[in-house]
Amino acid sequence: MQPSQSQGPPHAPLVEVLQLELAPPSLADNTADLDRLLRALRRQGFEPIHVRLADADVFAARVRGENFHVTVLVGFFGSHWEIVDILPGSSSPTPLGLAIDLGSSTIGLFFIDLADRKTLAGTSIPNPQAEYGEDILSRLLFARARGNRKILQRIVIGGINRAIRETLESLGRSLSDLCAVAVAGNTVMSHFLLGLDPANLFKEPYIPAVNHFPTFRGKDSTLAMHPRGPVYVFPNAGSYLGGDLIAGVLACGMHRTEEISLLADVGTNAEVVLGNREWLVACAGAAGPALEGGALERGMPAAPGAIDRVRIDPATFEPDFHVLGDVKPSGICGSGVIDLIAEMFRARLLTRQGKLSSPPGCRRVVHTEDGPAYVLADPDRTADGKALLITETDVEVFLKSKAAMYAMLNVAVKKVGIRFDDVRHFYVAGAFGESIDPAMAVRIGMIPDLPMETFHRMGNTAAAGAAMLLVDRELLNDMEKACGRITYVELNVNAEFMDEFRSALFLPHTSRRLFPSVDVP
Repeated sequence: MQPSQSQGPPHAPLVEVLQLELAPPSLADNTADLDRLLRALRRQGFEPIHVRLADADVFAARVRGENFHVTVLVGFFGSHWEIVDILPGSSSPTPLGLAIDLGSSTIGLFFIDLADRKTLAGTSIPNPQAEYGEDILSRLLFARARGNRKILQRIVIGGINRAIRETLESLGRSLSDLCAVAVAGNTVMSHFLLGLDPANLFKEPYIPAVNHFPTFRGKDSTLAMHPRGPVYVFPNAGSYLGGDLIAGVLACGMHRTEEISLLADVGTNAEVVLGNREWLVACAGAAGPALEGGALERGMPAAPGAIDRVRIDPATFEPDFHVLGDVKPSGICGSGVIDLIAEMFRARLLTRQGKLSSPPGCRRVVHTEDGPAYVLADPDRTADGKALLITETDVEVFLKSKAAMYAMLNVAVKKVGIRFDDVRHFYVAGAFGESIDPAMAVRIGMIPDLPMETFHRMGNTAAAGAAMLLVDRELLNDMEKACGRITYVELNVNAEFMDEFRSALFLPHTSRRLFPSVDVP
């Protein structure tokens, strides 16, 4: 999924291109070569502007070598400007920016033309760190040794660099064209990328080494890009509330509105932000794997071969489903699981406790060595020739994930003393958010029972927020203000969360009054 294009704000990219024709030195103006260039840049508003000692001689020689007619690339580093490059005055470079969604399972890369804000290409790669642990906790344990942290840093940057080189080659561009990078990842992934010690993240009181990362140059990180281009890593707001969610806040704009909004980003973990331009409350937890299709016997990511939409005839109990890529199914992804559970509940194939039942005339419920199961696809319709089943155990695993999701949302609204009815916009983000049917999610009690127009499927808000920052540096101020307004609720030690979790383990909930629109069989 490509991030949406930035709309509205003035064009203010992280890297600007200026063509300057400087007056040559004379007896009447004996200003030094580099100082002459800096003076011209300051006059155009690029102040303060810093030059590192290692670059001073190189830049001065280029100014004189081009007879004082130069094209200058200047990069914004948050508190100051720096010269990225000096080219001949006749050149007209078109610098690129790269927005990176640094996921623990998948890394998304989106190449942006900084001049016209267009996304030129997008690609994704599996996170190569999975070799050292499929889940974050395994990688955290591995990273306790300093040498291992360097391994995790090296392989993730190596994977990103390969993807950069391949994409730039396909675009006919060079590494020097890539002049700015914005990275949005969770707290742990940001620490891994920068080689920081994450040891205190998985023990009380769950404190990161760093929350606000300094903007640095490409050469400081070995990223495949212009060595002097700025690299911005989105800050964290808590131990499990990372820059990916801060980027999501920017993408949906909830930090600018008077109305109360709620953003839920479901990936490997689930993260929630509630609030408006005055206040923001956030929390995060491990609700994601089953909601993404993981942790189920036939669960899989939303990729070709995944069932992503399901309907069941309540009279015959026969399923109808859609498969990504229009091929025979190999498994079922998160949105498909939500549909399937919701439709089985409506068709009386599931009780409120999540137990399978077999109504008269139903041939789809079978008994296996793992207990009762519903046959979603017969062997002749699947890619591997085996029946695609969802077992009672699968349902139990899924209900824990959906209960955690709803409990998280409920804790957030209660924390500030409001009701779900006060929420005007509910943004659903992440790969999970691209294809979810809100009506189905309401039916099973995963999200609150609100009017359907309240819900907005946002897709990859981490990448979208990073792309927006590349073309509008004014968002740095927005982002810092939003971070300052966030109150982070730690769920690991929250008794209220456990109470809400137990109540949400039923379909749709133990309290039916919370879901008045749901017809409970």
